This record gives sequence, structure tokens and C-alpha cells, in this order.
Amino acid sequence: MTLPFSNHIQSVLDASMPLFRFATGPLYNDNVSKPGVSDFAFGNPHDMPVAGFAETLQKWSVPQNKDWYAYKRSEPEAQQAVVESLRAWRDVEFEPNDIFLTTGAFAALTVALGALVDAGDEVIFNSPPWFFYEQMILAHHAKPVRVRVNAHSFDLDLEALDSAITKNTRAIIVNSPNNPTGKIYSEQTLRALAEILAKHSARNGREIYLLSDEAYSRIIYDARAFPSPTTFYPYSFLIYTYGKTLLAPGQRIGYIALPPNMPRETRAALNPAIFMSQLVNGYAFPNALLQHALGDLEKLSIDIEHLQYKRDWLVRELSAMGYELHSPEGTFYLLPRSPIADDWAFAEKLAAHNVLVMPGEVVEMPGYFRISLTANDAMIERALAGFKAAIHV
Repeated sequence: MTLPFSNHIQSVLDASMPLFRFATGPLYNDNVSKPGVSDFAFGNPHDMPVAGFAETLQKWSVPQNKDWYAYKRSEPEAQQAVVESLRAWRDVEFEPNDIFLTTGAFAALTVALGALVDAGDEVIFNSPPWFFYEQMILAHHAKPVRVRVNAHSFDLDLEALDSAITKNTRAIIVNSPNNPTGKIYSEQTLRALAEILAKHSARNGREIYLLSDEAYSRIIYDARAFPSPTTFYPYSFLIYTYGKTLLAPGQRIGYIALPPNMPRETRAALNPAIFMSQLVNGYAFPNALLQHALGDLEKLSIDIEHLQYKRDWLVRELSAMGYELHSPEGTFYLLPRSPIADDWAFAEKLAAHNVLVMPGEVVEMPGYFRISLTANDAMIERALAGFKAAIHV
């Protein structure tokens, strides 16, 4: 039978099968709405929105001129809000014209790939990855190249990355803090990575770009420093979303920022390419209301201290029960090892005890499972008995 859709989209679908199986299958859908279930599956909110969020949107929803809700690109006020945020947060002076507002980090990554890669180019990403890197690379007719991180430390495997780069390598995606491991890559690691990319760029006669996915760069624990890869390698795209700090993933706003250490002529050349990529990738500009409100939204955040409390609570309790897990340095997630090799079977076992988790295979970590710390305190409290029953029965 001839498929009623393209072979290209079939390749993307094939790459998505573990996630598709989970998100559309009975493990998730038959359990997520059960009374009393503790839902740790996705990074969704389980409490009311951040204080001030709704009020901010209400304030800025009142039109101030006839163009308030007209077509928007990257609005100057929103660009300036990002510049001021990066100055205060990173002590780096970005230029407003180098800020491209997008519909979250998902769109920012898609736009960046669209501006950079041609059919046949190779794009490296580290595994375990966020769900959609491979699919986005395939969607741009490029070749995904997967490189596993160090199995023990979850740090970048620099030797493997060095070996994976070829004359066709156009970009590398680095996610720090990493979803799902929670690893923050150190300054030493990032400097070494920059040296590798510079070496191969010179050999290839064209720049290899680093797409720095920093979606969780403000979700940091234990007062750790966060070194941005963009600090050490000038040919970088800083990718950010407000969906994590606001815990409002359905209100999509983020950005691409070209760092000031990138040569000015390169930034000038990339500017129209990024703009056109935003247009052809579904007009990937945030809606007018979110751009108007961005200066005030920048001031809001979920309670990071309470997220750290939930991390410590679950790590302590699960470790005492006999689970093997590390304490993540950032992000929303824990990644315990499954007590049995079949992580899907163990997730089913937990679901029978009203605890819903994501099997590790979905994030390329078979034999593990992922827990989202966005679950509320009541969910965690009632889930503890289920975690204990599942590991000991």
C-alpha cells in the first residue's frame, strides 16, 4: 500500500517511535487522568501559575495603539528586555539586532538549523538528548550524528566528539544543563570543546556552529555557576526559552542570541538568514502579547529553592528504598536506574501503584526512568509508597 504521506516524514516518525509510543499509548494515556495518580511524566505544571503571571498578561493585553496585535517580528522592546537580562545575568553586552524572538526554544533550534544546514550536512548531538534533536535535523534533510556522553559522569565525551566530526559537519547541539541527566558542562570541558570545533572548522574551511540549548540555564541547584558554551566559542547560537522559568510551556516565547564575540560581519550575514528561516518555518515569532509583556515576565520565576527541596527529598527517599540515582545539577528531572532491565515493564509496574514516570528508552537511556520535579508536593508524598512497593515486590 502506498503511504498517504511523504517518505521524509516517515523517517522523522521512525526516529520518534519511543516518544510516540509513550505519548499516544496506554502507559501514559490510561494512567494520566486516574484519580490519585502522581504524574512525573512530563515537565508540566501541577500547581497554579507563577504569582504575577496572569496579572502581567492581563496588564499587557490592553491595546495601546492600533498595531498592538498586528503582525509582529522581533519587537524592539522585547529585544531590549533580553539584552538587559543578559547584561544583568551574564555580564555580557549583546546587541539588540542580534536578538531574534521565537516561539520558544523548539522554534529557535528549528530556525537556527534552517539558517545553517543544507541537505547532506551533518549535525552532531549528544545522547541522551532532548526528544526532538534527531527529528529536527532530519526535517532539514541533514544527517543526525549521535555521540554518547560518558556513561559514568554524563560529561561530554570529547574524544568521541572529535572523532565524529567530518568535512560535512555543519553544527553541534549542546544542551547544558542537560535534559535528562541534569549535567552542567564545566568551563574546562567547554574550552576543550571550543578548541576541537575551531580545529575542525579551520581544517574544513568553513565554520562549525555550536547551537547552545540553554533552556534550563536558570534552573540551577546548590548555587552552582553556569558556564555558557557561547563564552568560549564565538560561532555559537544561544538558544533560550522562558517556558521553564515561568513553567508555562503552553505560552511559547524564547530567543536566539548571537554573542558579541562572534565576528560582526558574521552576525550581519546571519541576520537576514535567521529572519527568513523564521518566516519559512511557520512564522516563528512569538505572539504580540508575550512580546509586549516580556520585560515584566523577565522578573518572574518559579521557586528554584523549592525545586531543589523536591530534588533532595526524592533523591533521599528513593536512595533509602534502594534505587540507584544521582543528584542532578540542574533541570526539572531525576534519572533513576530501573531495578529491572526492562524500563517499560518497570514503568508499568509503577503505574499500577499510581506513579506515572517516563521509561528511559524515550530519552535514549534504556534501563532508567525519568521523573519530573514539576510534580507538586502532594503527588510526591503519596507516590513514595508506590515507589517503595514497586522496588520491593
